[in-house]
Amino acid sequence: MGSGPVVVLVVAAGAAWESPALQLLHTRPDVVVLKRCVDVDDLLATAAAGQAEVAVTALDAHGLDQGAVEHLRRHGVRPVAIVPTKVAPEQAHLRATRIGLDALVPESRLESLAEAVLAAARAAAPPAPLLSVLGEEPASSPRGRVTVVWGAAGAPGRTTVAGAIAAELARRQTATVLIDADPYGGAVAQQLGILDEVSGLLAAARLASAGSLTEAVSSTLRQLSAHLQVVTGLPRAERWVEVRPGALEELVAALAERGRVVVDTGFSLEADLAAELSGRPGRNDLTISALGAADDVLVVGTPDPVGIARLARGLVELEELGVPGSVRVVVNRMRPTLGWSEADVLSMVQGFGRPVGLHVLPEDRPGVDRALVAGRTLVESPDSSLARAISSVVDALAPETAGAAGRIRPRRAGRARRR
Repeated sequence: MGSGPVVVLVVAAGAAWESPALQLLHTRPDVVVLKRCVDVDDLLATAAAGQAEVAVTALDAHGLDQGAVEHLRRHGVRPVAIVPTKVAPEQAHLRATRIGLDALVPESRLESLAEAVLAAARAAAPPAPLLSVLGEEPASSPRGRVTVVWGAAGAPGRTTVAGAIAAELARRQTATVLIDADPYGGAVAQQLGILDEVSGLLAAARLASAGSLTEAVSSTLRQLSAHLQVVTGLPRAERWVEVRPGALEELVAALAERGRVVVDTGFSLEADLAAELSGRPGRNDLTISALGAADDVLVVGTPDPVGIARLARGLVELEELGVPGSVRVVVNRMRPTLGWSEADVLSMVQGFGRPVGLHVLPEDRPGVDRALVAGRTLVESPDSSLARAISSVVDALAPETAGAAGRIRPRRAGRARRR
């Protein structure tokens, strides 16, 4: 904030508080109202000119979401939201938190608006009338662990492993959600025979932007069995730009309150230089965000020379990234024709990192093909050696579930289809 008056934009769309708020601001010599905007779109366009410092808007204004708040901050405009009297204080606080607002003024206390505007311009702490009315936080329920399945380029079987891990957890009567978060185009829905016009991931991104994901997270899920639900991925690869930063983390946090979460990701961890220059999120941010939210990371690779080299580089990349979760290596598609023993492969992998566990999965093309053609998970495919090996991985990830295995009934055709 400079020595001159604070330049303010106002968007009220005819709300009852607009006239008294403008009168209060006009009486202050240290505040100048630059423009009364028609709506939030007009506000965002005006903010991009870089002439304003603070925006005063209604908390329930149409279009005021996480993306709009980020746009304002990116152009140096601090938002101050007026809370209508019809909105309960706890609801106002919750919505403000979710869309990134930190300055709220109740409509009943408009006399404090000018001070809130000045405090926002100084980037100070939120002023006194910030609705600290939630009281004590409710006791939190046990949070489910988050397992992220990642692997380097070359189709090592990330999606197959992620789906099998989730299905095995569900077979053990553990509430599990499988999230397809591959920014290069998800394949979970296709593999599991889910015919759906609506992407669960995009629906979650829209709800997160509107600040209502936690309440409406169930609408993003597709039920596959009594204990397994799925958040379908991007219908087309180019739509990754619709998933705003923070949306995946919020989705994972909301679903972890319900049980275990398994996330299928992309392959690349490279920074997007073009994104840094343009200010938009990078394509690989979705994968990096997932890894940042993980309790356990399964790094999938193949045991051939090319796969081992990629796996080694991937382990180095993960270490440089500093992922917080425990790292386990899954060597997929092990086959005798390579001429290497499991001990040979494991010794090579151990030379490039210190994972907490090493697992070898056999090549089971017939079992994978049967499941893929039928649109089923591996645990629904009888006599699969890969499914049996996946069970040992889940024993390590969730030892408390080892004695709770149930029987998975094969799904009827079309069960996962949107009606």
